[in-house]
Amino acid sequence: MNGNTILKVNHIDVFHGSFQALWDVSLSVNEGEITAIIGANGSGKSTLMETISGLLHPSAGTIEFEGKDISGLQPFEILDLGISLLPEGGRIFPDLSVLENLKIGSYNPKARSEYTRNLQRVYQLFPVLEVMRARLAKSLSGGEKQMLALGRSLMSNPKLMLLDEMSLGLAPILVNDLYKALREIRARGITILFVEQNVRRSLVEADSAYIMETGRIVLSGHVDDLREEAKVQKAYFGT
Repeated sequence: MNGNTILKVNHIDVFHGSFQALWDVSLSVNEGEITAIIGANGSGKSTLMETISGLLHPSAGTIEFEGKDISGLQPFEILDLGISLLPEGGRIFPDLSVLENLKIGSYNPKARSEYTRNLQRVYQLFPVLEVMRARLAKSLSGGEKQMLALGRSLMSNPKLMLLDEMSLGLAPILVNDLYKALREIRARGITILFVEQNVRRSLVEADSAYIMETGRIVLSGHVDDLREEAKVQKAYFGT
């Protein structure tokens, strides 16, 4: 893996109450790259994303962003630093318009000053959102709602985007559109860390990947190397 490390997770343990969800998890994300987290349901992927974004806090270990320890920060503080989370299901505001949803994404001070520029970039990426800007979000199709959720994340002016199951439940043609958008976002210099159920697609779109099982990282590396791993072949490709 080349490039500067923008995010570093160092040996974190995370609990949900008395249940330990993550065990000694470490990973690094390089600036300008796309990194995938792969694993079955219940493997800890979403917990990891929530911990990086400040919704949960590690009981042991640290998380560093651009060299700064962010382990104890609140979500709004982490957002201000340039990390945005697109949670599973998008979680848009259904009774607000498309434009109002996008405006909410520019809440932090740095993003407010870039509101007009960021809005135009979102519309360039997803022209349908400009056409539908006055419509209520609940009237959108599933794919359009995910575009809106992704656009809202972009409105926060992020340096690093965390995407949790972005393509879950969508038709293949819509998934293709979203991954095309991801490549364009990366081309703008934004780093991406994503969780994805489609392992084959993950190992095509990402530069590097981490494979999780029962709250632990069990394999990691460049996607070209992981595709050749016997354990990956057997678990995910049936060979």
